Amino acid sequence: MLCLCWLFSVVFVQIAVAGIVLFFLLAGWMLLTSSSPYVQRRRIDEESYFLDEHCKQIKFPSLSDNPTVELSVIVPAYNEQYRLRPMLDSCLQWLTTVNQSPFEVIVVSDGSTDSTCDVVMEYVKKYGADQVRLLKLIKNRGKGGAVCLGMQCARGRKLLFADADGATKFEDLEKLETELQFLTKSAVTNHDNLDQTNVICAVVCGSRSHLEHDPNVQRSAFRTLLMIGFHIHVWIFGVRTIKDTQCGFKLFTRPAARILFNNLHVDRWAFDVEILYIAEKLNMSLAEVAVNWTEIEGSKIVHVWSWIQMAFDVLAIWLKYRTGIWKIHSTKTD
Repeated sequence: MLCLCWLFSVVFVQIAVAGIVLFFLLAGWMLLTSSSPYVQRRRIDEESYFLDEHCKQIKFPSLSDNPTVELSVIVPAYNEQYRLRPMLDSCLQWLTTVNQSPFEVIVVSDGSTDSTCDVVMEYVKKYGADQVRLLKLIKNRGKGGAVCLGMQCARGRKLLFADADGATKFEDLEKLETELQFLTKSAVTNHDNLDQTNVICAVVCGSRSHLEHDPNVQRSAFRTLLMIGFHIHVWIFGVRTIKDTQCGFKLFTRPAARILFNNLHVDRWAFDVEILYIAEKLNMSLAEVAVNWTEIEGSKIVHVWSWIQMAFDVLAIWLKYRTGIWKIHSTKTD
C-alpha cells in the first residue's frame, strides 16, 4: 500500500513538473510570436461594399459614424446555408412585428464556399438593403474576425451579436435591452436630458449558465468536464464578472462597440473572452442575463480541439496584455 501511494505521488509530481515546463514553453512561444501592440485589421476593397436589392454596389458606413438606426444585428456565418434561413426568419419576424423600431441585419459570410451568400441575398431582395445587408469576406477570418468586421460596418445605436444557428431566440432580446437600459441609466448622473446609450460603454451578455444544472439538458460527462475546466481556466486567466463568456448573444452600446472591436486581436473562438477582458479592464458596465437556449445540430466546433485551442488563446490574451505586448487604444468609458 505504501509503495502504491509512493508511486502515485511520484507520477503526480512528474505531471505537475511537466505542466509547469509546458506552461513556460507556451509562454515563451507566445511572447516570441507576438503581434503588434495595437490592432491593424485590414480588409480587401471589395469587402467595403454591399449589394442592394437592385444589385447596386454601395459602400458600407463606419462604426465611427453617428447611428442612423436603433439596432444592428451582426450574424457571422460560415457555410450556414441550411441553418441560416430559420434563424433569419425568426429574427426578422420579431424585428418587424414586435420590435418595430428601425433596424438592420448584417450577415457576414466568413469566406463561405456553399450557398450562404445566395441565401442572404434572397432576404436582401425581400426586405431591402436598408434592413438586410451581406458583408462578403473573401477569405475566412475566423468567427471573431467576422463579428469584428461586421460591427465596424454597423449603423445601430445598439449592436447585437447573434449566432447563425438560432440557438437563442430573439424574444430574449427584450431581456437584454431592459438590462442595458438599466445599466446606462445607472451610469449617468445629473444628465437627465442625455441619451445615455450614445455616451455610455455597456455590454449585456446572454447566458446559459443557469442551464448547467438543468436535468433536461443532456450532455456527455466528457463534455461537461471540458466545459467546467474551460470556465475555471477563463476565470483564472480571463474574465471574472461573466460566467458564460461564450454565449452567442451579446448586446453593446455603440461607444462600447467602438472601443472593444477596435482593440480586438483574437479572430477565433475565444474572441468573446478578449472582448470581456478589455471591458473589465476599462471598467465598462457589464451584466449577464439568462436566456433560453437550444443546441442546434451542425456546430462548427470540433469539441476537444476547439476547447484546447480556446484555452491557448485565453492564456495568450492574459499573457500579452499583462506583459504589455498588446495594448488598448483608449481607456475612456464615457
